[in-house]
Amino acid sequence: MPELRPPTVAVRTSFMAAMAEFVAEGRGQPDDHSMVGTEINWLHDNGWSDPAAFELFVRWLRAQEKAEPTPSDHVPATTLWWLDGTDYLGRIAIRHRLTPELHEYYGHIGYDVRPTARRRGHASAMLAAALPIANRLGVATALVTCDHGNVGSRTVIERNGGIFEDQRGDKLRFWVPTADARSPR
Repeated sequence: MPELRPPTVAVRTSFMAAMAEFVAEGRGQPDDHSMVGTEINWLHDNGWSDPAAFELFVRWLRAQEKAEPTPSDHVPATTLWWLDGTDYLGRIAIRHRLTPELHEYYGHIGYDVRPTARRRGHASAMLAAALPIANRLGVATALVTCDHGNVGSRTVIERNGGIFEDQRGDKLRFWVPTADARSPR
């Protein structure tokens, strides 16, 4: 049964296959500033196939949780991978606080499910599992956003108790309570 776990080098092969799936659907282009796009570009710049670079990448991700906030757009974030044994199915990041840009467009929580694992309930289960963690990090109500046309992600957010606030640009903004988080319907 899949579960959220900290990033680990033990799933390197599956993780790299997932990143190749994201690249095949057009992610990781220079203008892709999403979490997955940033990670694909980091891996590409630091040795896509090098196990030592992947180990460094995993350490870098895990260090973000304790990173000191900077005046720019960087905030501490807890990244967790949705794993079924050594199979990488997706990822979720919980930002510990919001900058003005995060408040406007990206929110506290962002997630991605690898293309071959989509439409199986993984995103709903990941978000449900992440909400109590966000609460322990001091996020009482999490801002979660999705693109206007992403019906699947909107459904995931609403199934996890998300209350629609507004639309800003192409982003729909929802507030999701983290205390007493329940399983998705």
